[in-house]
Amino acid sequence: MSPPLQAQPLPPGSTIGIVGGGQLGRMAALAAARLGYLVHIFSPEANGPAAQVSAAATVADYTDQAAMEAFASAVDVVTFEFENIPAESVRLMAEHAPVRPCWSVLEVAQDRLAEKSFFTSLGIATAPFRAVGSLDELTRAVVEIGRPAVLKTARLGYDGKGQVKIGPDTNLAEAWAALGAGLEAAGAGVLEGFIDFEGEISVIVARGVDGGWAAFNPVWNIHRDHILHTTTVPAPISAALGDQAMDIARRAAEALGVIGLLAVEMFVTRDGRMLVNEMAPRPHNSGHWTMDACVTDQFEQFIRAVCGLPLGSPERHSDAEMKNLIGDEVGQWLEILSDPSAKLHLYGKAEARPGRKMGHVNRTWPLGSRGI
Repeated sequence: MSPPLQAQPLPPGSTIGIVGGGQLGRMAALAAARLGYLVHIFSPEANGPAAQVSAAATVADYTDQAAMEAFASAVDVVTFEFENIPAESVRLMAEHAPVRPCWSVLEVAQDRLAEKSFFTSLGIATAPFRAVGSLDELTRAVVEIGRPAVLKTARLGYDGKGQVKIGPDTNLAEAWAALGAGLEAAGAGVLEGFIDFEGEISVIVARGVDGGWAAFNPVWNIHRDHILHTTTVPAPISAALGDQAMDIARRAAEALGVIGLLAVEMFVTRDGRMLVNEMAPRPHNSGHWTMDACVTDQFEQFIRAVCGLPLGSPERHSDAEMKNLIGDEVGQWLEILSDPSAKLHLYGKAEARPGRKMGHVNRTWPLGSRGI
């Protein structure tokens, strides 16, 4: 069956299907409501952050093809808020509604090997890497790349999960065993050379159905325990590096044929080079600052793109810092609200667990006042 074609922008009152029920889906659903759309969530979790603010929700596993088919038949366009969805399920949904970005984008973004090979094919630098499928292959790869390095599962890893550092004295057999279950689930591993970087930046670019694009300013990201801690804009980089980062994101989005958002994370090395780390074809944690500092935030831009609307302006009207609230930090909510300059965004999660993103707070300053 050929997928239905959407020749015109979706009118208000149409239903957007979002696969995934977390905070990104929640904030996308709120942006959709402002534009007059209904949202239908598909997630294994009942009453998750996104379902709490949406018109409808299907609770089923991502491998439940009958549920996926019924879901896609009930909406006007399908998109997703995270990558770890079986590509076969997305292909099935595409037979019943437009899927944006398309399933082929997911296939690249959810696999670290495919992702790095994609950037390499565009002539865009990444950290050195090797595919590893066994302890013997890991041993050879460590000889080729050297130590320190990082062993990662090819799939299903995020926020530091699914990876182990290979140091000068690391026992490779123990490192391989430590990722055993993850490597088996992912089907493969990847060894990446360790980068001595000055910092990490990211760029989020939107691309519409007409091929037009708009990018948000590059931002500076600080992590704690492998989880994003703060994002600051403007990033303390040169204008030339900023332009290069935005060009990399644009080229990647165009090569993939993205309709929606693409976030690209990059390392800035101490000698001034830029290396791509990873990408995500969806709204991104490092774009939450846009909710209070831009004409059009990343979530509205996401909805505009997948619904075939004209893209909004990503122009920044303020300098900004976003801070994630992790685990028990959400208990600071009243203190944060006591600061009239702080903008609090909570995700509706009932339980604050260690390492769990519970919300974020944005703070803004007059444009240009923070310097670089």
